[in-house]
Amino acid sequence: MTSADPSSRLHRRLGLRGALIVGLSAMLGTGLFAVWSPAWEWSGSLLLVAVLIAAVVAGLNATSTARLARVHPESGGAYAYGRIRINRLAGVTAGLVFLVGKSASAAAAALTIGVYVWPGQERLVAVVAILIALLIDLRGIVRSTAVNAVLVAVLVAMVLGLVIVGGTHLPIVEPIPVAPAGALAVIASAGIVFVAFAGYARITVLGEEVRSPARTIPLAMLVSFSIVLVIYLAVGAVVVAAGERGVAIGPAALLSIAEAAHMEIGAPLMPVAAVIGAGSVLINLIAGMGRTLFAMAHRGDAPAALSAVSVRRVPHRAAIAAALLAGLLVLPGRLSWALALSGACILTYYAVAHAASFTLPGRWLLQRLVPVAGLVLCAAVIGSLIVVVLTGQPG
Repeated sequence: MTSADPSSRLHRRLGLRGALIVGLSAMLGTGLFAVWSPAWEWSGSLLLVAVLIAAVVAGLNATSTARLARVHPESGGAYAYGRIRINRLAGVTAGLVFLVGKSASAAAAALTIGVYVWPGQERLVAVVAILIALLIDLRGIVRSTAVNAVLVAVLVAMVLGLVIVGGTHLPIVEPIPVAPAGALAVIASAGIVFVAFAGYARITVLGEEVRSPARTIPLAMLVSFSIVLVIYLAVGAVVVAAGERGVAIGPAALLSIAEAAHMEIGAPLMPVAAVIGAGSVLINLIAGMGRTLFAMAHRGDAPAALSAVSVRRVPHRAAIAAALLAGLLVLPGRLSWALALSGACILTYYAVAHAASFTLPGRWLLQRLVPVAGLVLCAAVIGSLIVVVLTGQPG
């Protein structure tokens, strides 16, 4: 064991390629299939602006967490960073909002599968999906990563087909004037879209399972984030084009677009793509939540029983507890509500990360400007989400 690979209770098996796959599979899923309907409703033709705002917020968050990951390459993410750099209360707060936010994300991913596969029975399908994701994770991170590699490759191919074919064959159903969205609605929409980007944090919570984490984690985050941003901008452009042409953007947004574009192959395969994308997100979320619970239990901030590790070196009890939390948030069956809750909680989690990053030594730009800007934007998006959701008036 070297200084680059500090002692760990978990196996350090993930290299750069594995960490990159983890990041891509965590971000390519719910964002592609779930966020577009509420985001379009709130921001209209300014949807791409909302995507860019979400990307800026995510980029600032990634910068702070990457700096922290270099100094503290261990499981737990902002929970560990806040506890070490600030105090126990900050760390526990980050851990709790992470668990609630990621539970909501997992519920949203599971419900997305239900919306595309069996409308009207979303909750039943979601529970089954969570159980399958848990079983995959319990078999160990190596197998989970191998599964994710295949899923990412298939998903990217299908999305490219939607962008190229669907984007060029959209009919003009009934062109409608789109009222300008208010600034509050656009920022709130960015909070919904941010959920799609938030998966890069999945890499940081695997700090004890990555080889050479000080180098691997930041690089994997940067590359995976850049790839996903390009994909989301392309899909967002297709959603805007469809909406402006009068295509009804339903909860299963990409299926609505594929059907409107008469994609004879793409439309029937869209539910398959939703299962692939959202399913890979579920696998990563259950694993990430479990490892945060594992880290909290190891430090005495969660029941000690959750610090147990299976013969496969997987925190199995923590993973089971994470799946149960996700299942509870599936019960209301409201996809948009789950996305909004996830966005608000995860942004609160990153606020703690920015505060922790502020305590690190370094150049003025990174040490002061990035954490402060990140905190301000996180607060603005959280506030906008709360106002828009509570008032029900995105404009």
